[in-house]
Amino acid sequence: MTKLDAPAPESASAPARRGRPSKARAQGNGDTREGILDAAEDLFSKHGFYGVTIREVAREAGVDTALVHYYFGAKRGLFDAVFLRRAEVWNNERVDAVNRYARDPGPGGMTLEGLFEAFLRPPFQWSLKGGPGWKHYAALVAQTNANPTFGGETMARYFDPAIRRLIELIKQIMPEAREVDLYWAYHNLSGALTLTLGETGRLDRLSGGLCRSGDLEAACDYMIRFAAAGFRAVCAPGPDR
Repeated sequence: MTKLDAPAPESASAPARRGRPSKARAQGNGDTREGILDAAEDLFSKHGFYGVTIREVAREAGVDTALVHYYFGAKRGLFDAVFLRRAEVWNNERVDAVNRYARDPGPGGMTLEGLFEAFLRPPFQWSLKGGPGWKHYAALVAQTNANPTFGGETMARYFDPAIRRLIELIKQIMPEAREVDLYWAYHNLSGALTLTLGETGRLDRLSGGLCRSGDLEAACDYMIRFAAAGFRAVCAPGPDR
């Protein structure tokens, strides 16, 4: 493809040019791409994939729609870029945490509580202390996990490696557990985790204010104990199995 000649200077009243932005313009501002991702993440978390248009993202980010297409192509490419950006951080930290725990679990060896502490604490801490973007991302993950159209494929692509490592370590703690029980147990944990990180306020209303969905420190503590007890109940060998 031949390069286009640089356009002549335009007056302040001239309309903005449409079409593919020049390479110099696209690379001129290192924050532009991140700003588009931030805007898309916010909108996707509130309205879902189908409730957001490229034009709305561009307007929210303060850029031309052509620049969004230049960086990300179609809307699905933009969505995937939003999803991947924090998934790498989130899941790399979880895998590092469970691996550290497996290497040095303490004198009593690995426990389910210790393993779930390592696996669950990073996403809760990012949502608690990482700023508004991580809140938006947690809500987006909750929506995607429940999306029957492409949620399963998206979650598998970005989250399965970390989950499979967790299950490998659970097998070391519970070597007699059946595969089918392990995956059903994780399925229930996954739903509870994404719903909790979504901070929907459902718990606040249900409990009449006794519990707060935004109290993520307490939520993580409860979930660690709940997950450990649930895996023992579902996966421990018994006469009914």
